[in-house]
Amino acid sequence: MTVYDELVARGLIAQVTDEDEIKELINNGKATFYIGFDPTADSLHVGHFMALCLMKRLQMAGNRPIALIGGGTGMIGDPSGRTDMRQMMTPEMIQHNCDCFKEQMGKFIDFSEGKALMVNNADWLMDLNYIEVLREVGPHFSVNRMLTAECYKQRMEKGLSFLEFNYMIMQSYDFYALFQKYGCNMQFGGDDQWSNMLGGTELIRRKLGKDAYAMTITLLLNSEGKKMGKTQSGAVWLDPNKTSPFDFYQYWRNVADADVLNCIRMLTFLPLEEIDEMDSWEGAQLNKAKEILAYELTKLVHGEQEAAKAQDAARALFSSGNAADMPSVSLAEEDFTDGSIDILSLLVKSGLTPSRSEARRAVEQGGVSADGEKVTDIKAAYSAEAFANGMVLKKGKKNFRKILR
Repeated sequence: MTVYDELVARGLIAQVTDEDEIKELINNGKATFYIGFDPTADSLHVGHFMALCLMKRLQMAGNRPIALIGGGTGMIGDPSGRTDMRQMMTPEMIQHNCDCFKEQMGKFIDFSEGKALMVNNADWLMDLNYIEVLREVGPHFSVNRMLTAECYKQRMEKGLSFLEFNYMIMQSYDFYALFQKYGCNMQFGGDDQWSNMLGGTELIRRKLGKDAYAMTITLLLNSEGKKMGKTQSGAVWLDPNKTSPFDFYQYWRNVADADVLNCIRMLTFLPLEEIDEMDSWEGAQLNKAKEILAYELTKLVHGEQEAAKAQDAARALFSSGNAADMPSVSLAEEDFTDGSIDILSLLVKSGLTPSRSEARRAVEQGGVSADGEKVTDIKAAYSAEAFANGMVLKKGKKNFRKILR
């Protein structure tokens, strides 16, 4: 099986231009490709996971990845999938987030000896002259055609700002700049980025002639991958200080039965033959598949030792309701009022609920227990002595915290 055939078999390819040329480049390790990451936070999350795994997979086959950090486009904000305009960030915030991304990407991609590049589009976008852009780039874009793009449709109802309207042009210019500077001949992105990506390919060919060699590929479920990065309590981050290895493991351990095999195919590096054998798995066997998925991805992000600890803790948790390595929260003196802390404050302090109102709702719905006993009274309170040996606080079936004093 060729490299390209494996990408298709794993469900990673949705649309392509110039498929024969793409196969030739990828299969022979001749592709210099880029994927963009807008620095909207100080950590990557699991929504970026598919892109990172794809870059690693293609680099292993001899191709050269370019991780493009959107320090320039981050000043505008991508309207794709948005119903409102993104919050504007300061240059200092953007630079900090770029620095954090670079450190995390090093776990997936080998940047040594020019095997991969990390570049920031602020290096060329911030120096562009407005009149020059209008003259050199503007003639190659049809406003009528741009307005039909999926990335703009959702914003049209509430109002698409001129700021956001320029995002497609800026992203297209990225590919043009990378093609000229680094010989980048391929771009990857989510299916929600298709219009933006085509704009880049067309810009190169129109400005540099028919001989210009540039292609696009989209990832089948990358837009769904972004959704995978969100839970009821917020994003699942790759930074262990924001999402612990245990919580990261638990996130993948708790994926829906219908999604587990797709996730294993797309995100792990297990052989396809081994994954295909899991197609007939049902019932308890799917739980085994979820353990495999959670372990493999936690190992990839946090290392084998942390993955083993998270797996052992999760197994102990489900078998006995307790685990030494489950996420823990320590209470301070100021958390107690008159020597006790109420259950609603405890749920918020532990991070199991984001607010007292959601904590109240969880208790009233019977979804909270403390050391195995269901809590039904929203006024229940606990003295400091109750946490001497640690209290296991549980919300729902799968969310646990060990509360320490």
